[in-house]
Amino acid sequence: MGIDEEKRTTLRKFAAVGAGSPLLGLASQDEGDSETREAIAGYVERTPGAHFSKIRDDLGIATGETQYHLRRLTDQGTLERYRDGDYKRFYPAGRFDTFEQVTLGYLRRETPRAMLCSLLQEPTHTGSSLSAAIGVSPATVSNYATEMAEHGVLDRSEGYQVNRPETVITLLVRYAESFDAETVNFAADAADLLRYEP
Repeated sequence: MGIDEEKRTTLRKFAAVGAGSPLLGLASQDEGDSETREAIAGYVERTPGAHFSKIRDDLGIATGETQYHLRRLTDQGTLERYRDGDYKRFYPAGRFDTFEQVTLGYLRRETPRAMLCSLLQEPTHTGSSLSAAIGVSPATVSNYATEMAEHGVLDRSEGYQVNRPETVITLLVRYAESFDAETVNFAADAADLLRYEP
């Protein structure tokens, strides 16, 4: 009983956000459980780039129900899906360009997010200093840096430089609370970084 009530409260919280979305009129016109669909749309509005399992788990919705509503929302043009390796990530439709979608996908992962935040604060990091700053192995830094460079998030022609740094900072600030406490702290000091030149 407690679990159902907790689920209802969570769904209502995000449904209120979803109901205010200009895209959501499409979702609420359809038959079925519109509150669940509005909750998913509201959740993605606040947590763009969330993958399927995170949406399902954070909202406490069954797998089949999540699949059904996400399919309806993407078919109706309320949400769009981006394939990120093994993940399907979801975004409000028409809101983000490809670079922003890819970047949000990396920001949803702890180590790449820490790397990007650290590089934005200290653009002269080397691989070893970045590794020490965020507490992961140099091999992990190298692997993620290579991957992010292949996807256009980093430029490795001269060290490690963040592409479109103002865009990345804006995403971190706008959605800080959907990441973690460290990102909230980063966002509080981000005004000084907007003058960062790669």
